[in-house]
Amino acid sequence: MSKPIIFIGPSLSLQKARKIFDADYRGPAKKGDLLVLSASSLISLKNQSNTINFVGLIDGLFLQDYPPTPIEVFQLLSNKNFRVVGGASIGALRAVELEKFGMVGIGKVFELFKNGATNADDEVAVTFHLGDGASIQSEAMIDIRFNLFIAYKKNIITKRTKHIIAKTAKSISFPYRNYSNVIEESRTKFPELSRELHSFSSYINHHRLSLKEIDAIKVIKYIKVAYEKYQHKSK
Repeated sequence: MSKPIIFIGPSLSLQKARKIFDADYRGPAKKGDLLVLSASSLISLKNQSNTINFVGLIDGLFLQDYPPTPIEVFQLLSNKNFRVVGGASIGALRAVELEKFGMVGIGKVFELFKNGATNADDEVAVTFHLGDGASIQSEAMIDIRFNLFIAYKKNIITKRTKHIIAKTAKSISFPYRNYSNVIEESRTKFPELSRELHSFSSYINHHRLSLKEIDAIKVIKYIKVAYEKYQHKSK
């Protein structure tokens, strides 16, 4: 039985992922990657009709290439040999679109999109360096909102400042959306908030969290449990 295949990139480092589960980790998915899995299964699983393969879709390409389309994810779901789980980033978006066809959605990002609290792709989009670690160059809007909410709850910023920073961040194109640019532009527009903005900047430098990372971990843990249960049943 092959290891689960998990497409991951900037949401969670490979080092952290491998500490959770020994899977077949691949870079952020691009258009066609899932079609290749479906096509290859027709050959490799020809004599193993009851074998189940788990696929985790977390990250995908946005700028460097096209991400997997809903139709190709659907085609993989239509293959009885596959179980597809998504969350955190493009995986959450596709899970919302394809949950009724059997895709499993995991995590808060999935829930936010499913419940209509947000619906824009740029909420999860970031730019990043490809390769091991896939270090991010910009910040996901959904993570900015998450950190703003926590900073507000900790009385680091006021409710008004939270809204102003979020609105400013949203106005910046996602490839250039990082805390430095967001805070500087907010300070330019609202100089009277300089003290709060400085406090928020200091807080982020030491306590930045990522909702996408939290959800990516949940996806991997879910697949780990499902895979181990399936292995046990197959013995």
